[in-house]
Amino acid sequence: MVDLATIEHMTRNEADMAFKKRVRTIFEWVNPRDDMTILDCACGRGFYLNMLRYVSRCKLVGLELDWEVIRKARRNVGHLPDVLLTNANLYALPYPDNAFDAVILSEILEHVERDVDGLREVYRVLKPGGVVAITVPNANYPFWWDPINKTLETLFRTHIGRGPLAGIWANHVRLYTPEQLRGSVLAAGFVVEEERAFTHHSFPFIHNLVYGLGKPLLESGMMPAAMANAADRTTFDKNSGSLLNPVNLGLKVLNYFDRPNVMSEPPGRSTVNLSIKGRKPA
Repeated sequence: MVDLATIEHMTRNEADMAFKKRVRTIFEWVNPRDDMTILDCACGRGFYLNMLRYVSRCKLVGLELDWEVIRKARRNVGHLPDVLLTNANLYALPYPDNAFDAVILSEILEHVERDVDGLREVYRVLKPGGVVAITVPNANYPFWWDPINKTLETLFRTHIGRGPLAGIWANHVRLYTPEQLRGSVLAAGFVVEEERAFTHHSFPFIHNLVYGLGKPLLESGMMPAAMANAADRTTFDKNSGSLLNPVNLGLKVLNYFDRPNVMSEPPGRSTVNLSIKGRKPA
């Protein structure tokens, strides 16, 4: 088991407090070992692959549909050993049956029309007894995480799905209730072993600040090097931690807001994420 201190070190630059909880959940449920083969589906820019390689020598496969995102993943993790990046669709995974010990599906299902079909493909490529770690955005999300969309949904039954103001709805087909997520996972054949909901307290407008403003600024290359090192998810050892760096000062404020949050909030409480640990029967 990867210890908590290592997980906190790998997420020390993280401004998205919900992402920190997702990382911890995935590492607890997947529990990477050197003899495992793990699929990150979809891998995005390779953040989980980078962390998994940092703590283990397991074989890693990342799947991503968007070629532009694949190019960013190659820059981040293409130089690492035993990491294979593939461009393919969740509905038709280019892997044999029973190929993986674990599959990560983090913030993916909300983007696909036919989530059960995608989950059935994941079921196919998992070994008997294998684990799938799933996270999705919660339909009952906290007001302060995305006040714009929460207000639009409450008053006008609509939301912003594209652009810098999209917030939690950015490019999503749906947000999930616990019942919807559990139903899809069970329909695909998995046994549900654990469920979590996390991140209730948050800094106001944090989703818009991190993803609408911060991520484009970091990827533009316009940040000074010290600030970029403190904001970059892909580097764990370059941030000095100095509070003279405004990014580190901001992270300290965000971590203060995160202090009351726990790894599994009570049922019915608004949270940013829902998660499920599923297992393919042996």
